[in-house]
Amino acid sequence: MTGSPLILVSNRGPVTFEPDGSVRRGTGGLVTALTGLASHREVTWIASAMTDEDIAAAQQYGGEPFPIRAPDGDEYMVKLVASDPEAYDRFYGIIANPMLWFIQHYLWDLSNAPDIRRNETEAFEFGYNAVNEDLARAVLEEIDGVQEPIVMVHDYHLYTLPGLIRRERPDAFLHHFVHIPWSQSDSWRVLPSMIRQAIYRGILSNDIVGFHTRSYRRNFLQCCEDLLDLDVDFERGIVHLPEREVWVRNYPLPIDAGAVTATATRPRTLEFEAELLRRRRDHLILRVDRADLSKNVLRGFSGFDAFLEQHPEFREKVTFIAQLMPSRTDVPEYAEYLERIEAVVAVVNHRHGSPDWMPIQLKLRDDLEEAVAAYKHYDVLMVNAMFDGMNLVAKEGPIVNERAGVSILSENTGAHEELGEYALSVNPFDIQELADSIHAALTMPAHERRRRHEGLKSIVTARNPGDWVDEQLADIRSKAAS
Repeated sequence: MTGSPLILVSNRGPVTFEPDGSVRRGTGGLVTALTGLASHREVTWIASAMTDEDIAAAQQYGGEPFPIRAPDGDEYMVKLVASDPEAYDRFYGIIANPMLWFIQHYLWDLSNAPDIRRNETEAFEFGYNAVNEDLARAVLEEIDGVQEPIVMVHDYHLYTLPGLIRRERPDAFLHHFVHIPWSQSDSWRVLPSMIRQAIYRGILSNDIVGFHTRSYRRNFLQCCEDLLDLDVDFERGIVHLPEREVWVRNYPLPIDAGAVTATATRPRTLEFEAELLRRRRDHLILRVDRADLSKNVLRGFSGFDAFLEQHPEFREKVTFIAQLMPSRTDVPEYAEYLERIEAVVAVVNHRHGSPDWMPIQLKLRDDLEEAVAAYKHYDVLMVNAMFDGMNLVAKEGPIVNERAGVSILSENTGAHEELGEYALSVNPFDIQELADSIHAALTMPAHERRRRHEGLKSIVTARNPGDWVDEQLADIRSKAAS
């Protein structure tokens, strides 16, 4: 099976074509993970066409795979699939986000939402399933005539796709990696049983299902037992189906430390760094996130507000830089959340600021070089997500930080399973604990800061994306052989 062609399939591809003809790297942890995978081995990457320019590029090549060069210089064979715009809107804006994302991050306020009506059930049938069928058809075209192909499916957008592949090509080896948390069984009872059954039937059509952490793996196995009454081997990580068995594994996602380090020396990064140092106070707190509800940005600012209130000796000596990328602003909950973020920043700055000092600097943009310049000089890196699949910022920051910066890390991030020993762990809902942790980080003795920082770096550099790929391919070979 080692010689079989490798097909990657995800909603978002490695790049997006822009109106001016340029190519922009795809955003998010999934793209970061898959670019490492794609550059490690020859693959064909199948993804949704996200823009009109993506659709034009797909049409230019007659719907066939074509080579593209990303801004970082990597080259990929990509096949972009255009779905009906209305179907895609239903797939993405009603089911994938917010429905599944909210379930898997425990974001629903269940006393108020969601209300599931015909709009949602039709969005699943004619949106979510329709887009999954479009991408499945593209996969089947690519593996036509190929014996024992390997298809690696990615994330929560494509839960029903594996069942469609399995039905047509029972000889295909299907591997599905879920990049976000897998929540506990009761959270899934939000979904009507018909939709829930379709999702679980789809994902259990895979040969291997992978997650970032042992905790998510355990939750998935428990769901299979609780919701489907299946025979589950928790110790070996196996779901027994009547006709076969599904392996359930965890593969923590590493970062490409060399790529982050290289970014730190780019001319544009150095320009941002010079400006940062010119304006820097005694202490710098940093967060780099998407403006997503799961990232818990508001409580992060509230914790900083409480810290300044309780430790006035730090006023005018500390700045909190929050670089946030606006996210899913077409979803009403996200647009409202961004407004609340801006309002809280205004309140904190008004309450504690002075004519020449603004406690919080809010930067609403996605700029890698600007973020890495700030990574180099933080004293505190705040990652206080409510729940997070992995969180790559928690791994990227320590690689290039030059000040033995301290990481404040939510115990509900996937990264905490690896990094918790050397971070200041926080309950993301405990604002006082967060305020206390900020104070502890800023007053920590230098030798303790160095010990923790070196511990973080040693863990983060122990594995690279190639190892992550190899671990999964080794399991694919092992299961295929068995």
